[in-house]
Amino acid sequence: MPLTQEGEEVVSAPGTRLISVVDDDDSVREATASLLRSFGFSVKEFASAEQFLDSPFLGKTACLILDVRMPGMSGAELQRQLASERRRVPIIFITAHDDQAMQAKVMRGGAIDFLRKPFSEEALFRAVYSGLGNPAGNQDFQVR
Repeated sequence: MPLTQEGEEVVSAPGTRLISVVDDDDSVREATASLLRSFGFSVKEFASAEQFLDSPFLGKTACLILDVRMPGMSGAELQRQLASERRRVPIIFITAHDDQAMQAKVMRGGAIDFLRKPFSEEALFRAVYSGLGNPAGNQDFQVR
């Protein structure tokens, strides 16, 4: 693993791992995607669950950042559909609403995390690494 000048390990994001961001709010979607790119990830953006499902990136997505409430198909509905199709993609939900019942529901459905907007860079970093099976909880958080 690469080291900083101080000799500490640096968690580097594998650039070949695709992260898909699905959010109907353009500013949130674009900001989240930009942040993920700053971590070194490849990112695809989608304005709706339907757009994501119709894309050629569904089967290539290593981790999904998904808004809970969207017009049309909601994030929870997309989670259920992916589960019914036996598509196992780690999902991190993001929301502007403090809905504990929804949080419990999607976490029972296998979500990795449930982040409330505005979420911190570190919270997103740790959730994505956890979703990719590489918990960063004991690593120093560093954005390049």
